[in-house]
Order: sequence, then structure tokens, then C-alpha cells
Amino acid sequence: MSELQEEPKRDRTGVELFAGAGGLAMAVHQAGFRPLLFNEFAPRACQTLEANGAKPRGDEERIPEPGEPWPLVAGDVQDLDMSYLLGRVDVLAGGPPCQPFSLGGIAKGDEDKRNMFPQMFKAMRQIRPKAVICENVVGLLRPSFKPYLEYILREMEMPFELRDPNTPWQRHNQDLMDLIEARDRASGDPAERYKVVMTRVNAADYGVPQIRHRIIIVAFREDLGVDIEQFKEDVLPQYSEEALFRAMLDDSEDSYWSRHPEVPEPVRAAAKARARTGIAKGSALISDGLKPWRTFRDAIAGIDENEGNPLPKITWDRLDRQEHRAGGFTDHIGWPGARIYKGHTPNELDRPAKTVKAGVHGVPGGESVMLTDDLETPEGTTYKHRYMTVRETARVMTFPDDWKLEGPRGEKMRQLGNAVPVKLGAVFANAVAKALDTASGPTT
Repeated sequence: MSELQEEPKRDRTGVELFAGAGGLAMAVHQAGFRPLLFNEFAPRACQTLEANGAKPRGDEERIPEPGEPWPLVAGDVQDLDMSYLLGRVDVLAGGPPCQPFSLGGIAKGDEDKRNMFPQMFKAMRQIRPKAVICENVVGLLRPSFKPYLEYILREMEMPFELRDPNTPWQRHNQDLMDLIEARDRASGDPAERYKVVMTRVNAADYGVPQIRHRIIIVAFREDLGVDIEQFKEDVLPQYSEEALFRAMLDDSEDSYWSRHPEVPEPVRAAAKARARTGIAKGSALISDGLKPWRTFRDAIAGIDENEGNPLPKITWDRLDRQEHRAGGFTDHIGWPGARIYKGHTPNELDRPAKTVKAGVHGVPGGESVMLTDDLETPEGTTYKHRYMTVRETARVMTFPDDWKLEGPRGEKMRQLGNAVPVKLGAVFANAVAKALDTASGPTT
């Protein structure tokens, strides 16, 4: 049963914009927020959301009751009126399209029509959520974008201060700076101001078996009296590379290798050598109190809700684009033609996977190629490689195996590349839920 088909324990509510394949939506729902509305533009992603419990809303603007299907509005968020949800939403979540700021895109930034941050601010004005969770790429931290990032944070802090369409953002930014300074000196309406926390994250530091650098911006309505410092404590990293190195160099029953006894000795030896090098360059073999990074091999073997449910091996005679349903798994399909070439090194099993990317056509070149434990020749030193399957990629994104993805392979990979890893989103969604539960201000 998919995660969106199980009701949260308490009736907190959420709205998800730019929902995509549902990674952040799933995390927010797991944290106890019942979806009142989804919005997504891409048709295939909408099909994925419907396959997992969402239902087209139609033209009727109504609040769904607990247990009802979650309303989905497909189409341009700029045409969406959410004012009927005013005062009914605990958390507004979404990852505005990142192409304007991505290192892999053309990086036009605020001039790019695909910049959807203004739509998040419009939603804040229309529904006045208690909290906002917003994920985006680290490209926003580049020096060329830093002034605009600071403007985004100020707009999120003061979303009710409308910008005249004819006013350059730089001028509006200065107006916001002046207004914030004035508000700091004299009290204003705290229900129209938000406290904003931006966190730079590597998903691997939060239990995701993937190196994925992002920023997560969280805002709380000021009148709620949320303990911001406690929230920051609650979203600190929980896993580390150093802890993985220690686990690899440990020969006890609790070591990394005890979970993977099938690994050939040469592969194990090479991984240990890399761990020794990493320890030598970094910290000593002293515990930092964190858990070991999860690896690609961990993901395939099964972690969290997939614990004890390993994906079957893709044999070399089945790189045939056919669904064989080994072990009953869907989307675990071998694909031919994988190549290793300069600038696109493959994924290694005993490291977190590389960043899952959407790619130009949904299949991102060498980033989705993996090295295996199989030698090219019995006495050789070169290991065979192949493409990651969609199911392996979904596990790297910490999607549960029963989460359905719609469309051809390329579209499924695109949806995963654009998604928020569920486990990363869950850390922040749970911290937001805790912050709202313990807030000292009004409950409405």
C-alpha cells in the first residue's frame, strides 16, 4: 500500500505545490499533514500522483474530509486560486522549478520565466500557512545569485508586501530591507511576518544513500512563537562519511561488511583502502556520534521500509528492456548500452550514489551507470558496468517499493531526478510538525 493511502495520526493539513513524483509530499504526509491540495504541471507526474491516491479536484473548491482522496489540480500554478484555503493550512510545501538556478541549466536566475518562487509567495498570501517548506538547488548559493537569494528570503519573511510589476526586484529588495529594519524597531502584525531558516544540506547526511546537495528553506509564522533554535537542532545532520569509513574498517559483527557478506574480497579490500585514505585526510578513528552514510549497496539490499527485501541481481543476459518481475519487483529492468566516458564516472556500490539527475531526456548519461562486483574476465581487474534500473534509482531516492511511477523509463527517471528524497524531506517535515506542536503562540 502506498504512503498516500494511509491517513496521518492527527489532522494537521498541508498543501503541496510543484508536487512532481511526490517525494516531498510523501514526507510531509508521513509527518502527519493531511493533503488538502496538490498542484503539478507535468502530465506524467500527475499520472504518478493519481496512481498513488490523488484524484483530480475539478472546478469545485472544497476541503476534503479525512479519508477522502487528495485533490489534484493539474496545470499551471499561476492559474491556481488557493484563497478558499485561507486559515486552513498548517504547512505549504514545494520545490519551485530549479532550472533557472541549476548548475546544469542555463542559469538565467530571476530573469527566467521558469522561476516559480513568486508563486510560493502568492500562495503564502492566499492561505497564510503556519509553516512553509521549500527545497531548491545549491546553485542559489553561487556568488552571482547571492543577492537574489537574499531577496527570496526577505520576500518569504514579508510575503504580504506586494511588489509592483513594474518595480525591479532590486528596488523591492531595498524596500523590504527598510521595512524589516523599521519592524524590528516597532512592533507590527506578527501574523504577516515569518521567521525564515535556510539550511544547506547533503542528503547523505540525513540517511539518504545519495550525495545530493540542496538548500531547504523553512518559514514559520511569527505569531506562533516557534522555538527556532530548537528547530535548527532538530535538523542537524544525523549521518557522516567518517562513520561510514569507521564501519568499513571495523571487523566486528556490527561492521559494514557484516551486512554485506557476499562482497568479493578484492572489492572489499579496495573499499577499505579508500576508507583508510579518507580517514587519513579527514578525522581520526574517533566516533562523531553519527551513523554511517548509507551506500548504494545498502539501498539495493534494502533499508528502512525495504529492510530485508533485497533487489534481485540483474543478470547480463537480461539487459533487454523487458520486465521480468524477478522477486515481484516492478521497474527493475535491465537496460543495454551503458558507457563510461570522461566526465561521467560511474556509481560505486560502496559509496552513496551520485546525485540523481533528471537529464535532458530523463536519462542522465553516465550519472546513472553503476559498477558491479562482476569482473570483465575471471582473472581481470576491470569490473562490468550497466545502467541503474528505475527501481534502484527509486531506492536511492528513498521512495518505497510500492510507490508507483507512471510513464516510460525516461519519464520515470526524470520524475525521480526532480524529486526530493523522501527521507530527507521527512527530517524537515517531522521537525516542522514538532515545532508547531510545541509552539507557544495561537493554534490557528
